Amino acid sequence: MSKVRIYTTPTCPFCARAKKYLMEKGVGFEEVNVAVDREGLKALREKSKQIGVPVLEIDGKIIIGFNKEKVDIALSDLLSE
Repeated sequence: MSKVRIYTTPTCPFCARAKKYLMEKGVGFEEVNVAVDREGLKALREKSKQIGVPVLEIDGKIIIGFNKEKVDIALSDLLSE
């Protein structure tokens, strides 16, 4: 199981940016398209208390929205393990 998960929808431009950013950094991730995955949407709500996307889960840390600084901090914590 990937330690990086991103909750997305197909039409979300910030989701596309977040995925591109992770790919550019060479970070593998699991994508959960909450537009079609009802269980994924339920998990998103439980973890972030909202339904907006993107939401990134990096090694258990939740990042709401696409914030490069927060993503970089969470990734550095993950990669230093």
